[in-house]
Amino acid sequence: MNLQEIKKIMELFDNSNIAKFSVKQEGFELKLQKAGACNVVQTTPQVAAQIAPAVVTPAVPEVAASVPSVSKDKDMSGDFVTSPMVGTFYRSPSPGAAPYVNVGDVVKKGQTVGIIEAMKIMNEIEADFDCKIVAIEVNDGQPVEYGTNLIKVAKL
Repeated sequence: MNLQEIKKIMELFDNSNIAKFSVKQEGFELKLQKAGACNVVQTTPQVAAQIAPAVVTPAVPEVAASVPSVSKDKDMSGDFVTSPMVGTFYRSPSPGAAPYVNVGDVVKKGQTVGIIEAMKIMNEIEADFDCKIVAIEVNDGQPVEYGTNLIKVAKL
């Protein structure tokens, strides 16, 4: 099940009178439950590395000046991985975990470079092409909008 299918299921669920919904498919499990405005995504251990659980509560972000890999000049020319949605950008799958990518890393098309939390759902952000990470444009835990430059890259 891909991200677009999950989003479509969530949209249909939100616009329905159904209170609970779950689906299992090839080692993946999606459970949705209406309790106020709370939707929960649970995954089995087999796909936990692919989709971060929605119950992760981010720690208070460190002071931005202490993050050496974040670009300070915000050069707007070049290629970027951009935000496909409004939410909160996180560099790692959970607080205290190693970031998905660092400046200088070489990544393959489809490799996860960060996550954006939107409505308590963790959405993986993937590289659209093989590239090298040039700069991280936003801080961990920073709110982002649609189209925000997240990571500056050099195509390979």
